[in-house]
Amino acid sequence: MPAAFSPAASPAAVSAATAVTAPAAAPFAASARAAPVPRFRGRIGRDARSGHYAVPRRYRLHLAPSCPESLQLAVVHGLLDLGDTLPVTPLPAVPDAPGGGHRALAALYEASWHQHPGPAVAPVLSDDWTGTIVSTHTPDILRDLARRFGGHGPDLYPAGAEEAVDTLGRLCARAVRPAATATTRADGLAELLGALEVWDRRLAVRPYLLGDAPSLADVETWAALVAPAIPPRPLDTLGADAAAYGHVWAYARRLTADPAFGGHLPPDARAALDAAWPPAPRVRAARG
Repeated sequence: MPAAFSPAASPAAVSAATAVTAPAAAPFAASARAAPVPRFRGRIGRDARSGHYAVPRRYRLHLAPSCPESLQLAVVHGLLDLGDTLPVTPLPAVPDAPGGGHRALAALYEASWHQHPGPAVAPVLSDDWTGTIVSTHTPDILRDLARRFGGHGPDLYPAGAEEAVDTLGRLCARAVRPAATATTRADGLAELLGALEVWDRRLAVRPYLLGDAPSLADVETWAALVAPAIPPRPLDTLGADAAAYGHVWAYARRLTADPAFGGHLPPDARAALDAAWPPAPRVRAARG
């Protein structure tokens, strides 16, 4: 994970509305990997009229190395070279509060929602000016970082490709989501095999999912592929079926070897990935 950044001096607190959803009917799952219904859905806007607008060192990411969504945000933060613009506060790898939460986030959740009923989970985008949460919804945060704080790295959310990026992002989310019953597990495996087929077909003719440069689709897909290093391990259940997608595994290994991606993995994750991924067969080199 990126090293912690020293906090910037906070300007006078300003009033900024944060979108908060109604409490979910079902209780939060106890697992740190279970994904609770996002409760904070604030967005970074274009200018001051939006309430939350892009200002250097106003916002902060709180990331946990054992969290696949935190991994996505760490990769994007690095690709966009946001170290001096948007500080990162690293959290313990193992959650230290009930329900997979982090004690370090408890005050932030309470300040944002009095008597917040769920665990204080990562990742979080917070506002240092107000001391409150902007968002806990990773897809929104990823897209706001790319749109509002881009310019120092690759165009991760290129104009005209938004629908393709979003479609691949939803595919990743469905493919690796936790399954509670035998029926949903079977459906989930079918989704995962379908995703592998889509990714393999695309990667047979290009180095990245959308072309010659990385996008948010690659960040989200790579994080889904490295998820087996952080239990539960969805690919373990596929056996020989997963090994058929050689372009996917060549791509996954290539990105993992890139410090911009693999450099954010926990130290023991690479060995775990070698054990979890199918062997990569010899495949034809990708062509643009």
